Amino acid sequence: MSDPLGLIQNTGGTPQLPSQALRQKQGPGTGPDFKNMLMKNLNEVNSLQKDASDAAQDLVTGKRNDLEGVVAATEKAETAFKMLQAMRNQVMEAYDEIKQMRV
Repeated sequence: MSDPLGLIQNTGGTPQLPSQALRQKQGPGTGPDFKNMLMKNLNEVNSLQKDASDAAQDLVTGKRNDLEGVVAATEKAETAFKMLQAMRNQVMEAYDEIKQMRV
């Protein structure tokens, strides 16, 4: 199974934490930019959905005859979209919690 959003990092049971050296080397603000990461993932999901749509259209018009490939492309796009929705929901929950904080 592919991980287009990079949300599944370790599929072998316990999650691996970054080493102490890596955490000490990185200071605040040295990680990946959230906006750029989000835009990259949005573009990737959009590309997967476009590929699935093109594959389905090619199947209907007769340019393509492998139904399994079309189903796989559609499932891949659907999974990526669901992962993106889950990330959006978590961001919205965090935003709602921040809004409710008293200063």
